[in-house]
Amino acid sequence: MTSTCLGLVDFIYGFSLRFHKPIHPTFVNRSVFLIYLTANGSDSKKLRVEDSMDSPPSRVIHIRKLPNEVSETEVIALGLPFGKVTNILMLKGKNQAFLELGTEEAAVTMVNYYTAVTPQVRNVPVFIQYSNHKELKTDSALNQRAQAVLQAVSAVQEGGSPSSAAGESVLTPAPSPVLRIIIDNMFYPVTLDVLQQIFSKFGTVMKIITFTKNNQFQALLQFSDPVNAQQAKLSLDGQNIYNSCCTLRIDFSKLVNLNVKYNNDKSRDYTRPELPAGDGQPPVDPSVAATLSKDSTSLLGTPSGMVTSYSSGGGFPSSLGAISPLSAAAAAAAAAGRVALSGHSGPGGVLLVSNLNEEMVTPQSLFTLFGVYGDVQRVKILYNKKDSALIQMSDGNQAQLAMSHLNGQKMYGKIIRVTLSKHQTVQLPREGLDDQGLTKDFTSSPLHRFKKPGSKNFQNIFPPSATLHLSNIPENVTEEDLRLLFSNSGGTVKAFKFFQDRKMALLQMSTAEEAIQALIDLHNYDMGRGHRLRVSFSKSTI
Repeated sequence: MTSTCLGLVDFIYGFSLRFHKPIHPTFVNRSVFLIYLTANGSDSKKLRVEDSMDSPPSRVIHIRKLPNEVSETEVIALGLPFGKVTNILMLKGKNQAFLELGTEEAAVTMVNYYTAVTPQVRNVPVFIQYSNHKELKTDSALNQRAQAVLQAVSAVQEGGSPSSAAGESVLTPAPSPVLRIIIDNMFYPVTLDVLQQIFSKFGTVMKIITFTKNNQFQALLQFSDPVNAQQAKLSLDGQNIYNSCCTLRIDFSKLVNLNVKYNNDKSRDYTRPELPAGDGQPPVDPSVAATLSKDSTSLLGTPSGMVTSYSSGGGFPSSLGAISPLSAAAAAAAAAGRVALSGHSGPGGVLLVSNLNEEMVTPQSLFTLFGVYGDVQRVKILYNKKDSALIQMSDGNQAQLAMSHLNGQKMYGKIIRVTLSKHQTVQLPREGLDDQGLTKDFTSSPLHRFKKPGSKNFQNIFPPSATLHLSNIPENVTEEDLRLLFSNSGGTVKAFKFFQDRKMALLQMSTAEEAIQALIDLHNYDMGRGHRLRVSFSKSTI
């Protein structure tokens, strides 16, 4: 009965659209059907549906042609920019839903808007029209999941939206298609490509600019439509990209359009692929993008527990089955280096580093710098191309992490390019062959930061910044001693601060490049009395 009725409705609508023949309202309004609706799949709840092409305005909206496995939150998000959503009923077996708004005016605004702009869910066009129902009556016992999601959304609305004169919470329309994104608790880096993967689930991402401000990774992301920005903000604000870390803090930007001059690792205009890399940045390598895409497919299927779509850290609890665009982006995130240092070996553990300063770079300096992000096993500076080197990390995860942090950074005055190598290992020179010290094996080095399981070093991995964290400082060493030591590395010490126990300190150089140089020179520096200075990048400022 249900399929027959819905099939007839689709036939009527299809006939009208295909042959451009208006259907007489009397005919359609007399087409009354019984549809059995339940939230758990059993045919125990009846709802009388009298939808028509010419239905008068109603605060109940009928949504058709929804993609498979659509969630309640995705449907609710269609109505949120126009006002409070007061009820929802999902017909998942029929790819349809009913959405009840707080007022008829809000519903009219919604239908009028989507008449001009095709609504999309998961990049699939959907059809929206008025329902003949003036209100939506649902059995809460059979519709618990949808009601739970609705309550969670209402809580978000009431917590962050102005109230109307009638005392109802109303979500104001999106003021801008541009979102400002801050990543809190960033144990693993988040790149432009990862953001594009995550946010594109809500609409067309046109431009992204990433930058670091106050030692926090931030981004500006522009959608093609403010409604998409509203949906993304509602669904993603407060969510963790990875378990207990990389929390998204999202707000609307005052900007309404981004001006992107270069396409590189820091900024991207997806509408203008012809833009130059600019500013000394290496261009985006299509082959690397292809590698990431390939890795994404394989990593999605692994039960690694790297990404939870909605963790308990914020937003909708995962038990509500809320929308999960983050899980769809898990592969790209993992491939771009957003995975924990698991210690398991795997493919892709060798990096190719190019545009090095061949007059100054050594295997030891590369070991020290890349060792901030993983345990370097071997380093080989290429004999016939000494501005390039191969670096073998302990595993593929560490290689990805080092790549995402160090690609585009300045080392010895040159912006280095870090990509994944096709090699699986770095070969040592044959016995008796002198390779001029260009290859070095660090497998047994005591300076590996991550060889101890559960080490705190796993939680203190940050992008290069001007501020350095110093530890293992002897009691007799003063601030003046450390300022002089780091000034001698060729930079300027701008600020210094001891921790309370004076065994650790923060020291700020003028630039991140100076800090990189100081770390290379002074990590493991002998301070006397058996104390070796430990240096790492800090997310703090002084």
